[in-house]
Amino acid sequence: MELPALPPAFLLLLDAVVPAAQRPMVDESYNRPHRASFRLNPLKGNPAETLAELMAHPALSLEAVDGVDGVFTVPAEQREHLTHHPAAGDGRLYIQGLPSMAAVWALDPQPGEEILDLASAPGGKTSYIAACMQGQGRLAAVEAVKARFHRLKANLQRLGAGHVHTYLKDGAVVGKLTPERFDRVLLDAPCSSEAQFTRLDPESWAHWSPKKVKDSARLQARLIRSAWAALKPGGRLVYSTCSLSPEENELTVQGLLAEQPDASVEAIALPTRPGTLPTLPGLTHWQERALDPLLAQSLRILPSDRTDAFYVCCLRKAA
Repeated sequence: MELPALPPAFLLLLDAVVPAAQRPMVDESYNRPHRASFRLNPLKGNPAETLAELMAHPALSLEAVDGVDGVFTVPAEQREHLTHHPAAGDGRLYIQGLPSMAAVWALDPQPGEEILDLASAPGGKTSYIAACMQGQGRLAAVEAVKARFHRLKANLQRLGAGHVHTYLKDGAVVGKLTPERFDRVLLDAPCSSEAQFTRLDPESWAHWSPKKVKDSARLQARLIRSAWAALKPGGRLVYSTCSLSPEENELTVQGLLAEQPDASVEAIALPTRPGTLPTLPGLTHWQERALDPLLAQSLRILPSDRTDAFYVCCLRKAA
């Protein structure tokens, strides 16, 4: 049976941002399920024991992700076995996309720091940051939507990160309330969710439109300014989305750079083996508009057989 076509406006976006050499990989990614990725959670149980339990499961074929401790993938057809494994139920493992993990790798949280996760539900990245901090320092997680906030709190409890300070609050006001407080800030911004698209389910793009992209960009502009205000001098802000649209990515960062002379873009050194994640440098031109050349140091992760679309940018505030 012929699969439904992706929205024409989205196909034009792919034409504009995906080089011809990567286009077959990207197109194919929308036609079939991807490998499932997960990380072992040191906040719950012993990772070595959990790994041994998983490796003994006859229906799971684990493949380690080189360069990152405790991160693995399994074939797409094994996702259900992973989802229903007791270790997933009790929080000893967390199923999470590799690009989503990459935002935390870029943040590089350290024990003893004060860190802010500004749009934190459902809590996967928050709990990963908490694990990296090893119980030392202070982690604050903010979520504006009440239902998502309660889901965040429940997930953090299940994942052994109940010590995280959680706040039901509009992220756009946090910078004014806590100016220059945090060593690191993660803003995985609400977006148009282009990473969810799959031709196997037309509902995946039912609520998407160029207007939603513009609406998302307006919200992202407010949030990134708040995140910047909350960041200490010398601190690091990681901005990410699960979108391919430059309006939600490079142009949002460009808006901040134009306003903040103390802001600079830093190169992102991912810990994974080269080629594990299909990445492109951030755009420095869009629709005949020249952007800050430093945006080439941000990363666009392309859809593939193991990754969804993602964008990540690392910003530094001058000391």
